[in-house]
Amino acid sequence: MTDLNLTMLTDFYEFTMANGYFEHGFQDRIAYFDMFYRKVPDDGGYAIMVGVEQLISYFKQLKFDGEDITYLRGKGIFSEGFLEYLKNFKFECDVWAIEEGMPIFPGEPIVSIKGPIIQAQFIETMILLTVNHQSLIATKANRIVRAAEGRAVMEFGSRRAQGYHAAIMGARAAYIGGCCGTACAIAERDHGVPALGTMAHSWVQLFDSEYEAFKAYAQTYPESCTLLVDTYNVLKSGVPNAIKVFNEVLVPNGYRPKGVRIDSGDITYLSKKVRKMLDEAGFEDCGIVVSNSLDEYIIRDTLMQGAKIDSFGVGERLITSRSEPVFGGVYKIVAVEDKDGNPIPKIKLSENVAKITTPCFKQVYRLFAKDTGKAIADVLTLHDEVIDDTKPYEIFDPEHIWKRKTIENFEARPILKQIFKNGECIYESKPLDEIKAFCAEQVDALWDEVKRFENPHKYYVDLSQSLWDIKNELLKKYSK
Repeated sequence: MTDLNLTMLTDFYEFTMANGYFEHGFQDRIAYFDMFYRKVPDDGGYAIMVGVEQLISYFKQLKFDGEDITYLRGKGIFSEGFLEYLKNFKFECDVWAIEEGMPIFPGEPIVSIKGPIIQAQFIETMILLTVNHQSLIATKANRIVRAAEGRAVMEFGSRRAQGYHAAIMGARAAYIGGCCGTACAIAERDHGVPALGTMAHSWVQLFDSEYEAFKAYAQTYPESCTLLVDTYNVLKSGVPNAIKVFNEVLVPNGYRPKGVRIDSGDITYLSKKVRKMLDEAGFEDCGIVVSNSLDEYIIRDTLMQGAKIDSFGVGERLITSRSEPVFGGVYKIVAVEDKDGNPIPKIKLSENVAKITTPCFKQVYRLFAKDTGKAIADVLTLHDEVIDDTKPYEIFDPEHIWKRKTIENFEARPILKQIFKNGECIYESKPLDEIKAFCAEQVDALWDEVKRFENPHKYYVDLSQSLWDIKNELLKKYSK
C-alpha cells in the first residue's frame, strides 16, 4: 500500500488544462503556486502543519504507466503529442513547505511550487488532499491533548474513519498533534505510531462471568493489565471483580494493575467513585482510562468537575474532526515567468474579500521575541527579501494598514523550507518522534491567548511593505 502509485489521483480538469497548455506551447512555462488556507477549524487560533512526508513520497513516485496512457487515450480528447509528453513525464519542480509540526495560520503559503505549468498545475489535488486531511486531524488532536492538561490521549478512531487511508494517516497526524498512540496497528508497523489497546466488551461477554474474563486476561497479560469494567455495572460488579482479580492474580505474582477503563455512563461521577474504591483497596497506582465519544470540550468539562481520570481514549470526534471536518486549504497561481525568467505576479480578485489572493513568489518569516521566545507574528515577504532582525522592524495589518507596530529584540526565522530542487528531494526527513516533539515545542512558543478554545487572540500574518505595495498596485489595476 505504501508503494501505491497515486499519479492518477487528480481532478480531471488538471488533464484538460495540461493538454491545452501543451497544445498552445506553454508546457515549459514556469509558474508559481501557493497552497494556503483561509480559516482555522473550530474557530481556533492556529492549525498544525502535517503531510510533508507523504508529499515527498508522492513526488518521488510521479509517473504515468501504460494503463494510465491507455485510459487517457480512450477519453478521445487528448492529443497524441500530449500523451507522449505524459509517457516521458519527469517531475522537475522546486517545492517549499512549512515543516511538519509547526503551527500555521490563515493566508500564509504552507506549500509553494515552482515549475513547468503542466507539472505545477497537475499536482494540485494530491497536495490539497494530503495536507488538508492530515493538518485537520493534527489540529483537532492538538486541541484535545491540550484539554487533557498533561494526561495521555490515545487515538481510538480507526473504525470510524472515512476509509482505511484516513485511519492510517489520521493516526500519524494525531500522534504528531500530541496523542501518545493509536489503536491502529498498521500505523505502528508502517509509520512508528505506538499501537495501544487491551480488550473489548466481547472479551468479557465470551466468558461465563465477568470475574472469569478478568482473571483470564490478567493471567495472559500480567505486566500490562487494564480491565474494561463497564460491560455490566461499573460500581456493582466491574470494579469489585477487577479488584478481586488484582488481589488473586497480580499481587501474589509480584505485579501491579495498570488500569481500568470506563467506556460508558457519566464518566465524571463514575471516575470519582472508582478512584475511591481502588484507593481503599490499596491500588492507588491503578490508572483510570475513559473513552466514549469524547472531544476537547467534554474532556475540559469533566476535569473542571473534578473527574479522577488518568488518560483518555478518543475516537470518532478526533479521527473525523467531527465538529469541523473540512480544513479548506486552496491552491492558487501567484506568478508566471516571462521569457527572460522574471516572475510576473498574478492575483485573483473576488467580491468576497477573503478570497483575494496574495501575489508573488514568497517566503514566510516567523518573528520571535528574544526575551520570551514567544512568536510575535508571521510576515510574508518576497522570496528573496530578507528581514534584518538586527534593526527595529515595523509590522502592520495588511487590511487595516494604520495598525502598525515597531518591534525590536527579535529573531526572524524563514519557515518555508525547500524540499525539492529540480524534481530531486533535498530535504532530510525527521523521525516521527522528533516531529512530535518539535510540534509540542512550536505550539509552546505561542502565547496562551492564541491557544484559547473560545475567542482566541488573532495571530497576525502581515505582509512586508514591498509585497503589500505589489498587491496594492495589482488591486488598483484589476479593480478598475
